[in-house]
Amino acid sequence: MSNPSDWVIRTLTPDDTEKYRPFRLRSLREHPEAFRSSYVDDVHKSFALTRERLAPGGFLGAFDTSGEIIGAVGLVQEAGIKVKHIGTVIGMYVVPEMAGKNLGKMLLLKLIERARLTDGLEHLILTVTTSNRNALQLYQNAGFKIFGQERRAMKVGNEYFDKTHMILFL
Repeated sequence: MSNPSDWVIRTLTPDDTEKYRPFRLRSLREHPEAFRSSYVDDVHKSFALTRERLAPGGFLGAFDTSGEIIGAVGLVQEAGIKVKHIGTVIGMYVVPEMAGKNLGKMLLLKLIERARLTDGLEHLILTVTTSNRNALQLYQNAGFKIFGQERRAMKVGNEYFDKTHMILFL
């Protein structure tokens, strides 16, 4: 499972809902500081909502040899006429047992490649929890630049987390 040649990265579809949903819930449960969504909110959402989330084809998933999702990242292009040139990177997560194996890098680079081929898309934005140095480094290595900080952007229990805002011009 640790060999990149054993991974398959492809677009997630509604047919992947049964595998994606527990993967997503795991990410929210294990790393509540990383996502604006929460496990408590999402665990009560229906499978139908997850299917809808995957329907536009904006998510990439990485699968191991057993067919389990081990990483995912999404891209949402803004819809309004004045902002359709902006894409937002969302839901980036790689299971901890795959940390340090370049899976996150592979997912992100594939997403950037896809964004460059998307009609009208000119730049990508994202937010990352400021204390997550590994993720921050990953994004910087891919060419993202910091353009702002949002202090106390999230509160998990009694602890606040800052978010760093980043941009990549395509």
